[in-house]
Amino acid sequence: MKFSAALSLLTVTGINAFTPSSFTSTTPVAHRSAASTALSMKYKVAVVGGGPSGACAAEIFAQEKGIDTVLFERKMDNAKPCGGAIPLCMIGEFDIPESTVDRKVRRMKLISPSNVEVDIGDTLQPNEYIGMCRREILDKYLRDRAVSYGAQAIQGLVTSIDVPEDHRMNSEKPYTIHYQEYAEGNSAGVPKTMDVNLIIGADGANSRVAKAMDAGEYNFAIAFQERIKISDDQMKFYEEMAEMYVGDDVSPDFYGWVFPKYDHVGVGTGTVVNRPAIKQYQKAIRDRAGDKIAGGKIIKVEAHPIPEHYRPRRVQGRMALVGDAAGYVTKCSGEGIYFAAKSGRMAAEAIVKLMEGGTRLPTQEEIERTYLRDYDRLYGPTYTVLDILQKVFYSNNGAREAFVELCNSKYVQQVTFDSYLYKKVQGNNPLDDLKLLGDTIGCLIKGYSIAKPDAKYENYVESLKRL
Repeated sequence: MKFSAALSLLTVTGINAFTPSSFTSTTPVAHRSAASTALSMKYKVAVVGGGPSGACAAEIFAQEKGIDTVLFERKMDNAKPCGGAIPLCMIGEFDIPESTVDRKVRRMKLISPSNVEVDIGDTLQPNEYIGMCRREILDKYLRDRAVSYGAQAIQGLVTSIDVPEDHRMNSEKPYTIHYQEYAEGNSAGVPKTMDVNLIIGADGANSRVAKAMDAGEYNFAIAFQERIKISDDQMKFYEEMAEMYVGDDVSPDFYGWVFPKYDHVGVGTGTVVNRPAIKQYQKAIRDRAGDKIAGGKIIKVEAHPIPEHYRPRRVQGRMALVGDAAGYVTKCSGEGIYFAAKSGRMAAEAIVKLMEGGTRLPTQEEIERTYLRDYDRLYGPTYTVLDILQKVFYSNNGAREAFVELCNSKYVQQVTFDSYLYKKVQGNNPLDDLKLLGDTIGCLIKGYSIAKPDAKYENYVESLKRL
């Protein structure tokens, strides 16, 4: 779900994002002596959610001898609905083996509302690719690695959290987690409780941690995907190929995709503004893919909410949100896996450093001043630019036609892949940027002149719903 950032990061360089702390008072800090720590009186950190954000956070905490780390995951074999694309830099940065990658995508077809096709991928080097993975495989690998470092994994559903009224000022009082623990082969959970000193909320868009800490609401998209088993001959087309379709028939504000997996394709779409029509858009993406997936067998149907922006509050007391729970999914491209893993790691690294070998607990102000500040400085510009570009190029069929035509440019393709694969803009050329501006205006004029009108829809009540 990542290629639609084709123009997204051209203007990222030089933009600074900084979110100042809203917490300005001084909070008492709890300390423990080294002797107490040596007697196994460790602080306990609970990571709620075992996806990339939670697993990467738990891995960092588990390596700190002065901290007990517990990782909650409600379903250890969970297959989250997801396009499953990960950038090349993530494989190296997070030491992910290539065995977790189903397909190495080196070609991409962008298809406009009028079915004009643009092929991209000529600018990739032989060793460059976009990894396509299944979340059940990737997530398990990351969780298992966290456990190997010492994290305690609990298959359980967190149902509620008791939060002390003064937890933002009193750093000694524990949080009490209520959860249902599930044994293998038993569908009935056993109710249990656990007291912890710090909580990382990595439990997705419907985060229980976010609700417990009063993190505020956010708007959301619905992503819908069908895993479709197609013939071997059909699968050959998608061996190193992914497809992205734009048009108001497949989504009024996003795009549809066909992404290759190990022995099937993931076919899906998403929308924020017209969520009730998601199945209609899903049928349209199947129809647009046509003969390439004709006769295929649907082996799994998946749907999931995707956040559209940051939560209003991502840290409260000793509770911090990461990944989808925090709202770290980019507009325009819909990318979330890398940012989930990165935010989990950055939050854990900042908090471990603040805990000074497990001898003290951090304050809300300290977590905001480290984790949130550093994350927003690093990636805030990316979210802003992609938000703008989604509004410009996904708003109507004329803009979508222009977007596809612009992607014919080798310069656009080069910057797209550099930005996506390595999470930084490389080799910008001011003259090419100026030319691109002129091309953009020309393509928009042409696109508006040839595009069919967008279909009308109305769902005012549904559009007001928030998570």
